[in-house]
Amino acid sequence: MIAKIIKGKDFYGVLAYNEKKVEQGQGRVIDANIAHGNTVDMTKEFNLVRQLRPRLAKAVCHVSLNLPHTDNLNDREFASLGHDYLKGMGFDDNQYIIYRHTDEEHHHIHIVANRVKLSGEVVDDSRDLYRSKQLVRELEKKYNLVQLPDKNMTKGAALTQKEVEKAIRTSKPPIKLILQQHLESVLRESKDVAGFIDGLKQRNIFPKFNVSKSTGRVTGISFRYGEVIYKGSTLGRKYSWNNIVKHIDYEQDRDRPIILENNVAERRAERAFGEGLGRATGTPGKTTDAPGGPVQTFGQPKNHMGAAQAVASGQDMEEEILWTPFKLELDDRNRRKRKKKGKGRRL
Repeated sequence: MIAKIIKGKDFYGVLAYNEKKVEQGQGRVIDANIAHGNTVDMTKEFNLVRQLRPRLAKAVCHVSLNLPHTDNLNDREFASLGHDYLKGMGFDDNQYIIYRHTDEEHHHIHIVANRVKLSGEVVDDSRDLYRSKQLVRELEKKYNLVQLPDKNMTKGAALTQKEVEKAIRTSKPPIKLILQQHLESVLRESKDVAGFIDGLKQRNIFPKFNVSKSTGRVTGISFRYGEVIYKGSTLGRKYSWNNIVKHIDYEQDRDRPIILENNVAERRAERAFGEGLGRATGTPGKTTDAPGGPVQTFGQPKNHMGAAQAVASGQDMEEEILWTPFKLELDDRNRRKRKKKGKGRRL
C-alpha cells in the first residue's frame, strides 16, 4: 500500500474535487464524523474548528491510500483501515471524511482531515512521511495486504564523500562496499546461523554478536575485516541483526552455543591482533568515529577511513570484487587530473 500526503490551505478545493467524483459516479463517502452535504456547508464546518488556530497556514491534510492491483477491501474494511491510519498519525480527535474512488484500476481512498483538533491542539507533522511509511507497513500486516518492500531495506548505506575521495586517491574499493557485496552473497547462500558464520569466514569476514547477559538474546552484530570492525547497521538497515534473521533460520536456544563459541574465538583473535599492532606501532586499538558510522580500529590513526588492507595471511578480497565500472570511473578521473596538470605546466 502506498500513502500520499498533501497539506493545504483550502478545504473547499479538496472537498470539491472529491464531491465531483461522487457526482460522476466514480466515488462515494464510506466514513465521516462531519455532516455530509454540499461542498460549501462542509467547508464551513471544517473552518469552524480551524478558527481555533487562525495563524495555522496549512490546516488541511489530504491523504490517499492506494492498494496494489491484487488487493481489495470492502467499504467497511477500507473505512476501518482509514480510521486506523488517522489514529496512527495522531488524528484521534479531528474532523474527517473518507471517500472511496473507483476511477482507477487499483482500489484507493481519499481522506480529508482537519489538522486542528476539536480541543484546539494541532496534529504534529514532524517526520510525517517517515511515520506514514512505518504505519503503512503495520497496516499491511493487520489487513492481510501485499507487503511492499521498504526501499531502505533493499540497499546498503551509501558511501560518504570522504570514502569516495579515499577510493579515488588509492584506486581501491571502499571496505564498506566490499562488506556489503559479500554479505549479500552470504545471505543468499545461508540457511542457518552456522552456515551464515561459515560463509562469512570463508570470505575473511569475522562476525561478533552482541549478546544480552540478562536474557541471552542477540541484540546486534558487527563484522571484522582486516583491521576494521563495522557495526551491521552502519552498512545499511538490511545488515542489522534484526533484519538478517529474516533471511536465515535462527532459534535463540538452539544457536546460543554456536554464537558464544564464535564470540570467544573472535575475542581471542581481536586481542592477539590488537596486541601485535600495539607492539609494532605503539598505539593500542580503539574505537573511533569514521564516516558512515563508528568503526573500531587496531592501531590506526583517528582519521582512519575504514579502508584498511586485508590481513597479509588472509585472502585478498579486493581481487574478488566485481568493481570494474567503479575502477573505470576512477581511472577516468585520474586521467582528467593528469591532463589538467599537464596543461598547467605548459602555461
